[in-house]
Amino acid sequence: MAEASQSGGALRVAIFGSGPAGFYAAEELLKQAAPLVEVDLFDRLPTPYGLVRGGVAPDHQKIKTVIKLYEKTAGRPRFRFFGNVAFGQDLKLADVFAHYHHALFCTGAETDRRMGIPGEDLENSHPATTFVGWYNGHPDYRNLRFDLSVERVAVIGNGNVAMDVARILAKPIAELAKTDIADYALEALKQSRVREVFLLGRRGPAQAAFTNPEIRELGEMEGVDLVVRPEELELDPASQAFLAAAEEPTYKRNVEILKEQAAKGEGSHPRKVRARFFVSPVVLHGSKQVEGIRLERNRLEQDAKGAVKAVGTGLFEELPIQMVFRSIGYKGVAMPELPFDDRGGVIPNAGGRITNSPGGQPLPRLYVAGWIKRGPSGVIGTNKQDAIATVNAMLEDARAGLPAIASTPDALPALLRQRGVRPVSFADWKRLDELEVANGKAKGKPREKFTSVEAMLAAL
Repeated sequence: MAEASQSGGALRVAIFGSGPAGFYAAEELLKQAAPLVEVDLFDRLPTPYGLVRGGVAPDHQKIKTVIKLYEKTAGRPRFRFFGNVAFGQDLKLADVFAHYHHALFCTGAETDRRMGIPGEDLENSHPATTFVGWYNGHPDYRNLRFDLSVERVAVIGNGNVAMDVARILAKPIAELAKTDIADYALEALKQSRVREVFLLGRRGPAQAAFTNPEIRELGEMEGVDLVVRPEELELDPASQAFLAAAEEPTYKRNVEILKEQAAKGEGSHPRKVRARFFVSPVVLHGSKQVEGIRLERNRLEQDAKGAVKAVGTGLFEELPIQMVFRSIGYKGVAMPELPFDDRGGVIPNAGGRITNSPGGQPLPRLYVAGWIKRGPSGVIGTNKQDAIATVNAMLEDARAGLPAIASTPDALPALLRQRGVRPVSFADWKRLDELEVANGKAKGKPREKFTSVEAMLAAL
């Protein structure tokens, strides 16, 4: 870790949230020659990298190699990492303003959107976010329990997170054992009786939000059949117009992959993933826990702006499933002392400058980037240009003049010590990283994660 003494006269920035947006913003700031910038990057967990560590599926190790870029940023002079420090709890906004010229919030989207249907709160009805956090060893979710003794599961949604959940439920244990999945999750999945997973999309195959590799991977898993109904792949006029206008080839290729899969029929493997389209959940049945789901058949309509919407037809069907994971979008969480747009699930902002309300006036010295700025869209790399745009706005404001701050760089660590906070430096994290990799190697895994803050701090 670069712990170089920070010089006076530089622009001092506190970034809260050490996921992709936070690291991309830090890199852009630290590249500046005028003004010279000092960055302190905070995370409420002792570990950095946000959803790259806690959200990317354990069997997608290649995606996680982006961490190497973030390590280079962490090695730059004028960078410090403070893990295990929570904004609003360990540091208030007044503390931030006393020690930094500007504050940038990159806290992501930590919760999920609800379906808003009867039965949603029955036992065995879960947000996908909690299941993803659980199998990835996120400290917030490690103590959850999922009843994997059931045989039929519905996953509501057609994005990559929904695909991850379906894949983890269906994938052979021998394959999962080679990943960095949490040890307790692997043990639970060894006992799983899940044999059938329904992927339910409200629109058609042309509008599916998953990527080509994700759907192809589902069709290539050992011991699993991906089953698609040919009649649900027929393109209505709205879907034909959608594909004709789509600049991104992913959508057309998705349809081609699904057609190839549909031609294979039911298959003969013991586990099935059934991809369904044009259906929306309207009721979850059950007295205490989920015992079934009612689906409404949809048709597609295209509005004047070209957006394709699903409209219910009044035709219903029942599926006797025993567990539901909703994956219809992440949503941001309000931060203490900061405005929040409940409807959008974001911190209101204008071009990255935090505003006092949606469409309101910018608040001095406060900025936002990533999913908490724009909502949960794009892939990991999408956050780079988003972060750079916010940094450019911040630099423009900085060149117009900086507020006076009397604090020195050493004052912040002293304040945390005074409050009994044990910050985790990047050097500390690298020690944890080495221990995780060594523990994983002994089990034939890329790493064995520490899954509690207490265990991490004890190891240090």
